Amino acid sequence: MAHVILGLLLLRPQSLYDLVKSFEAGVSLFYSASSGSIRRALESLLSRGLIEVAEVAPDARGRKTYRVTDAGAAEFRAWMTGPMTGPDAEAAALPRLFFLGLLEPDERGDVLSRITARVEKDLARLEAVREQLDGQEIPEEFGDIYPFQRATLDYGLASARFAREWFQRFAADHPGRAAG
Repeated sequence: MAHVILGLLLLRPQSLYDLVKSFEAGVSLFYSASSGSIRRALESLLSRGLIEVAEVAPDARGRKTYRVTDAGAAEFRAWMTGPMTGPDAEAAALPRLFFLGLLEPDERGDVLSRITARVEKDLARLEAVREQLDGQEIPEEFGDIYPFQRATLDYGLASARFAREWFQRFAADHPGRAAG
């Protein structure tokens, strides 16, 4: 979540309230967060020097507006251009796609290539599971359960194939914006 907040603050300085609204307006398409979790992430980013308070409203509520520091901008860029980690390719890919326009045009193609490679790696893993299952006999006691478990695998395979093709097509269709 920290990198998503950094990306949102790179778009424009925002208060906690603004960030909650930004999540609701777009980020929630790929990442959900409560106002409490956003507040905790802001506190962590502040303590690490990645953001700072840009302004405190002079009214009684004293709403704070946050902005990214140079260290925060460097952290965000390193995350965007670095390796895709975590168990879920989609959760790693979609935030990077959402903020891809914050990178220089000549960096975007590399990010899309890393996303596609990660999706292909996950697809290969799922295909290996499918091949292993295809070579096994299913015990009779799992006869009612196995079709649904297999359907779950088939869904994952279809989803990974779709993601691979979508990212490949996106990169090809957006060479000026994606690959420079």
